[in-house]
Parts: sequence; structure tokens; C-alpha cells
Amino acid sequence: MDQTLCSLYDARVAAGDLRPDPAQIVALPALDRIRAALESPPPAPRAGLFRKPPPPEPVRGLYLWGGVGRGKSMLMDFFFENVAIRAKRRVHFHAFMQEVQKGLHAARQKGADDALKPVAAGIAQGLRLLCFDEMQITDITDAMIVGRLFELLFAAGVTVVTTSNRVPDDLYKDGLQRARFVPFIAMLKDRLEVVHLASPTDYRQNRLSGADVYFTPADRLAREAMASIWHGFTEGAGGPLILQVQGRAVELPLFHNGVARASFWDLCAKPLGPADYLAIAAAVRVLILEDIPMLSSENYNEARRFVTLIDALYEARVRLIASAAAAPEMLYLEGAGVFEFERTASRLREMQSADWGRD
Repeated sequence: MDQTLCSLYDARVAAGDLRPDPAQIVALPALDRIRAALESPPPAPRAGLFRKPPPPEPVRGLYLWGGVGRGKSMLMDFFFENVAIRAKRRVHFHAFMQEVQKGLHAARQKGADDALKPVAAGIAQGLRLLCFDEMQITDITDAMIVGRLFELLFAAGVTVVTTSNRVPDDLYKDGLQRARFVPFIAMLKDRLEVVHLASPTDYRQNRLSGADVYFTPADRLAREAMASIWHGFTEGAGGPLILQVQGRAVELPLFHNGVARASFWDLCAKPLGPADYLAIAAAVRVLILEDIPMLSSENYNEARRFVTLIDALYEARVRLIASAAAAPEMLYLEGAGVFEFERTASRLREMQSADWGRD
């Protein structure tokens, strides 16, 4: 380790790639501690004659939490890039839990008595560092398995670094059977150093301040603008995110670091309901929604779903960037539902304000 993360951060600031942020700088020593420990050779294993040596103890990890857009994901990427080991993995927490659920299903199909053991073993194989982005737990199925899953990962020597918008004690807040989840919170606080990224600056909002977030008409210029905004958030990264909602798979075609991109038809032409839209609103911080058409009695079902989607995004204070055939007030001019759409149009207007977004 030739340079500390602090010196590497300073170099990026000097190059103009970053703006110095005192709250981010405060988090760097904890990440450097983990980096140094992981890059140091592990102690020689002491094995018996006929038994496999136990895995090394994981390094005490980090739980980095704070408001949306404060630079948590950027710090995670910065740390991950600069840990000089190969046995590392970075994954969004939602995608990780989908992978776990899929693995559990496969293990049960094979008749495993304890399906979680082979799943955890498969994840931990050859892995020393596991980085999660945006840990949040809203699904009872995930809540009931995550404690033992992490116990198995820690026992296998995996070091965990994660970001979250919530302090650990607020994870799965008000969830069903939460008492069974509480020991997991205690384990996190024991195994991970908890650091609050208390920056006053919301970098995501600043990217959009003074910029258009509602483009009409939905023509070539709008498509180019939306593509530019998506690239500004993701630098071209991203892939599908599949949410499991009441046994159904709900797909967001593109997702990266809390930013999703989809068309009106992806989300409103499919038989989705309130639970699906609530899950989407919980999973994303920014939604880039393209090609909202004119609405009428001819596409009433799609219009009704669109109203439900906007309600879910509004209540969750998700930042919406949209392209549409017309201004909000002109989208729905005839047919059943015109009166009800007035509220949706008003919400679409409110969501265009520069200070709109989740705290």
C-alpha cells in the first residue's frame, strides 16, 4: 500500500475529479484501516493433522450511512478500486438478496436439509471482501434469513463493507416480526464500525439543479437529454434489477447505484399493482421514466397504473426525470379519470422543483 486513501483522495481533488468534502474525509481512515488489514498477509493457519485449517478472522468492516446523494457510493467505489486484493466483490444489496433467494430455491430443489449453508458457502468461496451498496431491508423473506446468512459469511472469513441510507437501528423499521430481526442489527454493530456520513451537500440534487427534469415532446432531443442524464449518474454502468414482490418478479430494465431507467411501457403496460410500485419506490432514489404518451379512455388501464406509480414515487419522494408527449396538465384531456388525473398532474409539477427528493 504505497499511498493512503486520504492521499489518493487529495490527488483526485487536486486533479479536479472531486470536490473536497469534510464528511467524506472523516470516513477515509476507517476504510484505510480495512484496506491495510486486507492487504496484509493473513497469519499462517494452524491446522490439525486431519482437519482443514479454519478461515482467517474477517477484518472488522464498515457500515457507512447517511442521506441520499452524500457520496456514499462514490466512497465505496473509491475504496473498492484501491484495495489491492483479487478476492473482492461489489454488489447492490437488492441484487445480492435476489441472488440469495434464487440460490435457496435451487438448493431446496436439490433436497438440501439446510439450504442456506450451500448458498453462503458458494458466495464466500474465494472471497475476502464483500461490498454492498444501499443496504435496506423491506421484505420479510429477506429479513428472516439475513441474520444467519451474515453469520455464515463472517464465519467463512468474509469482511463486509456496506452503505445505507438508514442508521442500523432503523433497518426493517416497523417490519413484520421485527423482533426476530433485531439480533441481526446487534451483529452488524458488533462486526462493522458504524460511520455517519453527515455531509450537508446532496450531490445528486446538485447535478440536477438548474437542469430540466421533464422533457416534452418525447422526441429525439428528449431521448438524447435523458441518455445524457443517465450517463451523468452512472457513467454507462448499470443493468437490470429484478424485485421480488409477493412471489412475482418486477423488472427495472436499467439500474445503478439507486438510479433506475425505464420506459412508460415497461412499468405501466404490464399488470403491476400498488405493491409493485411501492417496491420500486423503495428501491430507487432517482427514476428516469421515458416516453409517457397521451392518456385517455383508450389506454385507461395504463393511465390508471401511471397514476398509482406517481403516487408511490411522490410519497417516497423519489426524484423523477421524465419525457412525455405533453405537459402534465395536457396529458389526460378526455375520458374517465380526467378529474382524478388533476392531482397526478399537480404532483408531476411539484416533483419538478429543484429541491424535490428524498431526504
